[in-house]
Order: sequence, then C-alpha cells, then structure tokens
Amino acid sequence: MRIGVPRETRPGERLVAATPRTVAQLVGLGYDVVVERGAGKRASYPDEAYVEAGASLGDAAQVWGADVVTAVNSPSAEQVASLTAGQTLIAMLAPGSNEALVQQLADHGVTALALDAVPRISRAQSLDVLSAMSNVAGYRAVVESAEEYGGMFAGQVTAAGKTAPASVFVIGAGVAGLAAIGTAASLGAQVRAFDVRPEVGEQIESMGAEFVQAEGARQEVSTDGYASALTAEQERLTAQMYAAESARADIVITTALVRGRAPRTLSAEMVAAMRPGSVIVDLAASGGGNCELTVPGERVVTDNGVVILGYTDLTSRMPKHTSQLVGTNIVNLLKLLTPGSDGQVVLDLDDEVLRGMTVARAGEVLWPPPSVAVSAAAPAAPPAPVVDEAQAALDAATALDDARRRGTRRAVGYALAAVLAALAITFSPPAFVGHFTVFALAVVVGYYVISNVSHSLHTPLMAQTNAISGIILVGALLQIGDSSWVVTTIAFVAAALASVNIFGGFLVAYRMIGMFRKEA
Repeated sequence: MRIGVPRETRPGERLVAATPRTVAQLVGLGYDVVVERGAGKRASYPDEAYVEAGASLGDAAQVWGADVVTAVNSPSAEQVASLTAGQTLIAMLAPGSNEALVQQLADHGVTALALDAVPRISRAQSLDVLSAMSNVAGYRAVVESAEEYGGMFAGQVTAAGKTAPASVFVIGAGVAGLAAIGTAASLGAQVRAFDVRPEVGEQIESMGAEFVQAEGARQEVSTDGYASALTAEQERLTAQMYAAESARADIVITTALVRGRAPRTLSAEMVAAMRPGSVIVDLAASGGGNCELTVPGERVVTDNGVVILGYTDLTSRMPKHTSQLVGTNIVNLLKLLTPGSDGQVVLDLDDEVLRGMTVARAGEVLWPPPSVAVSAAAPAAPPAPVVDEAQAALDAATALDDARRRGTRRAVGYALAAVLAALAITFSPPAFVGHFTVFALAVVVGYYVISNVSHSLHTPLMAQTNAISGIILVGALLQIGDSSWVVTTIAFVAAALASVNIFGGFLVAYRMIGMFRKEA
C-alpha cells in the first residue's frame, strides 16, 4: 500500500506529518511513501532528504490519492472531496467539535482515524500527539515569555550588584505545564505551580517548582483521565489563590483545559493588579483562553503594561522537532495497524486504542467511541476485614508490650555500648583516643549529611562516595602487608568492600549517563 504525506495548507502552518527519519521507518514497515513536493521545506526538511530516505515525490493529487493519507491538520473541503471509498485518513480531526467533517468522511467511505482522539491509557502513550505537542507548547511558552520579559530568569551577582531571579507561576500541571515548569526552572527562575489534582504535587516538585496549596480546591482525576470542572466554591477559593500568586509573579503561564474548553482563571482585575512588564502566556487560547483579556492568536498589552500572549501556533514555531515527534506518533500508530510489517493496514476494532481513534469507517460514523476506563494511580483499597473488638484490644496490648520490651533492650544496649566506649577511651593510649574521636564524628556527620541529601542529588553523591571508597582502598592496600594478621584481615575486607562500591558505583553511573546520550 502507498502512504501519502501532503503539504499542510493551513495559513502559517510549518509542520509536516513525516520527516526523513520517520519515512525510513514507514518504508521498513513495507509501505511505499510519496511526499508532496515542498511538504517539509518550512520544517527544514528538503525534498532530497525524503528521497534519500526511500520516499518518492509527487503532487497534491498523487498524495491525496494514496491508500493511506497522513496529515497534521484536518483536511479542507476540497481535500475531502478528493478522497474516495476505501482510503484511510490519519490526521487531527477534532471529532468532538467537527461533526460535519466526520459525517463527510463517512459519506465518502473513508476510514478516518483522529490523532487527537487517542484514549488516555498507558498503552496508547506512544501515539498521543496531543501530549507531544503540549510538551513543545510548554517549552515554547517559556521561550516566548523570556523574549517579552525585560529581565534575566536566573539571579545574577556581579561587581555592579545583584539581580533577583524571575518569579514564574504556572497554572496547570499537565504535560504542557510540567514542560513549562522544567524549562523555567532550568533557566534559573523561581517557579511556583498549582493544579487542582493533589496527586501531581510530587511531579511539580520533582521538576524543581514549589507546589502551591489551595485548601478546599482539590479534586480527584475523573475516570477518563481529565480533571473535572470546578464547583462554585472551588472556583472562589482558587480565584483567591490566583489573585495572590499572579500579583507576585513576573511571568504567569496558564495551561488549564477541560475537554477542549478553557476555564477562566485570570480575571481582568487580577491582571490589573500585576506589575508593569509582567507577562502572561495563555496556552489555552485555542479554547477561549484562561485569561479574561486573552485574544486568541494575538499579543495584547494592557493599560498597566502587562503583556498577554494568546498565540495558538506555538508548536509551529518549533517545526523541526515538533514534526519529528508527530511523525513518530504516526509511525507508532502504523506499527499497530500493520501487525505483519507487510505494508497492509489491518484495522482491528476490538483493539480499544484503534477503536477509540476511529471516527468513520465504511460509510458509518463511529464517533463517539465506547468509554475506556482509565487505570487509577493506585488500586482501590480492599474492604476492611471485620475484626473482633476483644481480639483487637488484645493484639494492641501485646504489640504495646513488645514495643516496650524492644525499647528497654535498645536502652540497655546503648548504655552498655557507652560504658564499653568509656572504658576503651580510659585505658587506651592517647593516639587511639584521637582516632576514635575522628571516627565517631565522621560517622555522625556522614549520617546526617547523607540522610538530608535530596533524591535528585544522589547521583553526584555517588561520585563522592566513590572517591571516599578510593581513599579507603588505598589505605587498605597499604595495610595488607602488615605483620599482624588482624590488621591484614581487616585491610583485606576493607579493600574488597571498597572495590565493590567503586565498580558498582561506576557501573550505575555509566548506565544513568547512557540515558542522556543522544541517538546517533
């Protein structure tokens, strides 16, 4: 079968549905690929690169006449008219708000799969175009805000004085929000973020931001994987928090979308309370905007000097990498559609992923699909077993008695150890006392230092422990030849343990560094 990759015709669009790298993967699946001339030019992919990857070049008629057509955006009316029965269309179709298009595709007998209708389940993550584009949009939002903001993100200390870091507040911790948090934090800004879902607090903090708490405004994720709309009371509580956070922030990035609709998070009064020169980037502009003053697609400057960016083409402003991500999503979908890797599409509607994406087939409209249950973050707790109250009281008393015995034994052990240490210090030579004091202090200091190190710093901490183990290994090797068999034995054990720590540490570090290497 032949796959056609058209040139996007939406005004200002720079993306393309396949790159030379993904074309090579499609050819590997057994397909013939035809790319419309100039399709990748605006994404910095010349026609020659597609030919080298195994594709042929054609005009629009040849591309739209292919067995399978892969596009980024919804086709125009003329493009739909050129489709015939039996063809397969893969594109972002917005089936929930574009019922007329879905019906037209069904009337033409086209099998249509919507890239923006991927079920939110773990197995479908590699196909999720919306997540890929949201990640790019979150990154680009910080880039755009840095362009508008009149200062540096990271605080600076110079001979002429010091500057404070930029304060960034992110509303929403979905894919776009987390990408924005990570980018702003990596630039040195002080980042605070809020999300109505309390379970994402750990994710926010892992990206280097402070999780803003708003008591009473929390909610759990719904069964379809999206946050639910806020109640009136939750909206009132969050509005108070938004007002306080936006007033102190230099940059506010909003990402809140509920099934394509943008809830209002920043009112005109909140914007009026912000400092001159502050920047708002509204990533939900395509759904109407989270900010009351957002104009979709436009840059607005308020009377008090606040810049509001409502750009809806942030992903197209980074076409090279966005096209690669979208193209990879399409390749993963076609791998699912081509189980035999023989260039033949097999649409299995019993597969919940494919069924969720299929909006039309053989003249029939298949939207909306059956609901797909989203796995909860943690399994539901089993019902509590019925326990006899008398037995429970007896068990509690037994446990308390055992705890007291353990506490007594621990106290006696500590006292005995203290007595032995005191005797050793009293009857030992002065040199031993000095060495013992250094050892005790090293143990105490080492314990408190390591126990208070953040998990994110454990890799550099491992390098430090490797260095310490190297010192131990050198010292042990120097003592192995001692005349005392006790010293030799201890030195041998120390050398063996230090060697295990060193080689194991280097092995783990090597594997972790490999995770950050770029593909060739």
